[in-house]
This record gives sequence, C-alpha cells and structure tokens, in this order.
Amino acid sequence: TIGFSGADITEICQRACKIAIRESIEKDLEASRERQLRKQQGEDVMEDDAEDPVPEITKAHFAESMKFARRSVSDGDIVKYESFAENLQHQRGFGSNFSFPNEGGATTGPAQNTDDNNDDDL
Repeated sequence: TIGFSGADITEICQRACKIAIRESIEKDLEASRERQLRKQQGEDVMEDDAEDPVPEITKAHFAESMKFARRSVSDGDIVKYESFAENLQHQRGFGSNFSFPNEGGATTGPAQNTDDNNDDDL
C-alpha cells in the first residue's frame, strides 16, 4: 500500500463493494429471467428464497477495483513523511531516560515548610 493514502484505500474498498453488489444484482436478474422463462413454458415456478449469489467480497472484486486505483502520495512525499516521523521520534526520545535520583534524602510525604496561616492559595 505504499503510495496509497487512507482515502485511496477507502476508495478501493468502496469500489470493491460496489463491484460485488453489481455482480449480485446481475445474478438476481438472471435468476429472475430464468424463472420468468420457465413460467412462460408452463412450468410450476415457486419463488424460492435462494442464497445470496455473492455472499462476500472476494479477492477478485479487489483485483478488479485495483484496476482503477490511483496512488496519491508521491515517492518524494513518502521520503518527506518518513524523515518527519524519524525526526519526531528522536524529539520524543529526548527525556525518555528521566528518573528521580535514588538518594536517601528525598521525602515521600507532603512538603515540610507549609504555613497554615497563608490563605493565598485558597
């Protein structure tokens, strides 16, 4: 999927769905025509609840969809985005080694020099 944006992939998936739906409709119409022909020939034709002729989207639908696909991200853009991602990762890495010192003088309770008469913090 290199060179394809999220919107490009969405378009490919939507087109594959439409191709599968179109195929299902065509098969339904064909079955309807066959029932109509049998009815005209005098055969007893029941309206059957047949299974869906295209129950799922297949690789073939996606292969057909890919014939119309376009890449919208150029190779230059990919290099630029990869450089940006690498730079951002290095920036985020700064400070990732932070830890408090393990010296015994550190207190774990509240601050010691609190003045209860100072109401400025209310």
